[in-house]
Amino acid sequence: MDKELRERTFAFMWEHHRADTSGHDAWHVERVWKLAKHLQQHEGGNLLIIELSALLHDVDDRKLHQHPTHNAEAWLKQLPMLDEATRQQVLEVIAQVSFKGAGVPDRPTSLEAQIVQDADRLDAIGAIGIARVFAYGGHSGQALHDPEHAPQFHATTVEYHSKRTTSINHFYEKLLLLNDRMNTREAQRLAERRHATLVEFLRAFHAEWDLTE
Repeated sequence: MDKELRERTFAFMWEHHRADTSGHDAWHVERVWKLAKHLQQHEGGNLLIIELSALLHDVDDRKLHQHPTHNAEAWLKQLPMLDEATRQQVLEVIAQVSFKGAGVPDRPTSLEAQIVQDADRLDAIGAIGIARVFAYGGHSGQALHDPEHAPQFHATTVEYHSKRTTSINHFYEKLLLLNDRMNTREAQRLAERRHATLVEFLRAFHAEWDLTE
């Protein structure tokens, strides 16, 4: 039964995200799913909840929809073999995954949510994370860089979601903070190299921008 649930949900996810060009495409979700399974092998947790949550974690992402959606809940209700308790646990995990602002505590309350959050954040840093920043920046009409506008460390989720930024500021406002916000030991290990990649990229970027190479 678990195999059928995973396969059907994977197919639903792929159809939902297949045309995305914002860096939240089906390949991103597949990487998060694989990372989550890897972390579960090291950390434990309910594998079915982790897999379903990872596969559905972006189907209602507010950055990708003009109005609130309930795609994950609607999909889970189409799986009659899934019990209500598991359905609610998956929705609770999804609700805790996203970054909510530099000044907003966001450590998940369950191991399953910690693992899915870590997996999503690992895909936001490193070489792929850099590529995704600029994919999203182009998608949303965001400026590449403006040295006259300093990064903002948002104190509330509303502020984080409502303020315009630049792609380079996004590194400081979110990505560079993720290394210290990993929940699990294995994610912390994987994040070290990816974080170093961000730091080196920014060093090279500013050197070229300021002509100090």
